Amino acid sequence: MTRWPTPALIAAWATLTVLMLAGCSSPPVIATDARQGRAAAVPLRSAAGPLSAAQSKAVLDRLARGGQPSDFFDRHLAREEAFAGSPLTTGNRVQLLRDGPATYQAMIDAIGAARDHVNLETYILEDDEVGRRFAQALLAKRREGVQVNLIHDSAGTVGTPAAFFDRLKADGVAVLEFNPLNPALTRKEWELNRRDHRKLLIVDGSTAFLGGINISSVYSGGSFRPGSRARGDLGPRWRDTHLQLEGPVVAELQRLFFAAWDSQKGAPLPQANYFPPPRTAGREVVRAIGSSPDEAYSQFYATLISAIGSAETSIRLTNAYFVPDPQLVEALEAAVRRGVEVTLILPSQTDSGLVFHAGRSHYARLLRAGVKIHERQGAILHAKTALIDGVWSTVGSTNLDWRSFLHNYELDAVVLGADFGRQMQAMFDADLAASRAITREDWRRRPIDLWIKERFSRLWAYWL
Repeated sequence: MTRWPTPALIAAWATLTVLMLAGCSSPPVIATDARQGRAAAVPLRSAAGPLSAAQSKAVLDRLARGGQPSDFFDRHLAREEAFAGSPLTTGNRVQLLRDGPATYQAMIDAIGAARDHVNLETYILEDDEVGRRFAQALLAKRREGVQVNLIHDSAGTVGTPAAFFDRLKADGVAVLEFNPLNPALTRKEWELNRRDHRKLLIVDGSTAFLGGINISSVYSGGSFRPGSRARGDLGPRWRDTHLQLEGPVVAELQRLFFAAWDSQKGAPLPQANYFPPPRTAGREVVRAIGSSPDEAYSQFYATLISAIGSAETSIRLTNAYFVPDPQLVEALEAAVRRGVEVTLILPSQTDSGLVFHAGRSHYARLLRAGVKIHERQGAILHAKTALIDGVWSTVGSTNLDWRSFLHNYELDAVVLGADFGRQMQAMFDADLAASRAITREDWRRRPIDLWIKERFSRLWAYWL
């Protein structure tokens, strides 16, 4: 049973924490004035290269016919363009994947079809049934002559035996440990707190996967059907979301993979056809956003704050680790004051007690402002998604917490349009049906021990 400190000890920790955080960085202040006028035309990139202003406008007008005025896209995306640092690409195909079994099968199938190379970047890669399945698939392709490159985070794989990776290396897989916990193994300055939280798989430079799903047997069952497990009882089900992408955006994701490799001073990679000629695969408009603590601010954080500030009708956020900074809280409150419906789906159970209670410490203020909060039941929520005005969607690895905004390498995709937005809304509705609403009255009546846990946990928000 967990023992929690007394209020006196909490006060002492508060003083210590203030001293520790003196001089710490914080997320940037992002202008969120939603009342600005029409912006200049937003440039898009296709498989054939940059589109003209007229061609870009035609794409945005097509999206507008899905239910949102075209000036919404012009205004919002022009602001996003200044923050994201990556192009908006058209001609993509995007498939929404829910939970581990469907995602793993799609990823394994893609690896099995590889003919030139496989690039895998992940936070967690466990030496369990699922991890070994991936290792076998990678080794099989390497034996066929396919180049295989792997980045794994040192902290995320701290429980994975070295022998697991040694076997991959022995068969020719290029393996890079991101920011080793052991300072003697580092290839650059040692930065213990900087972690690679991305989940990215690229096959032959033409198909990519990204989202919130790590490689672990905790995902062996689906989260929407009680008792759905591959075999045996593996504990609570995990609820997560991933994307499969094809089209010009894959080249942007490939560049992010190589940037991560180079940032760690990895050995030069063998030659392969990493950037085949881009091709049109669908009609989706997508932007890949890779955030890094090496930059002045988190590009995804700035993009999300901008999107919330531009919201006109609805904001739907589903997130596993919700420990918002003051500006994010204020942006959600301001949206409600503008008449925007703001709904959050957050965990009811978690693998991190401090994060869970630190997030709940914001409930009273948000509920008072009119934000609707629901907690997902029956599964550990690990998804990181957003849907704004039914047409601006994100899926990725970024949590709504200080760690993701300041310390982690993260990866997210923004997908525009009502067609994909309807898929996101259907998924949100399914999670909402499996959630319990948190009311102001219920929250006021919560036990005092929960309040104490919230106060204590919030002291460590910056480090969680």
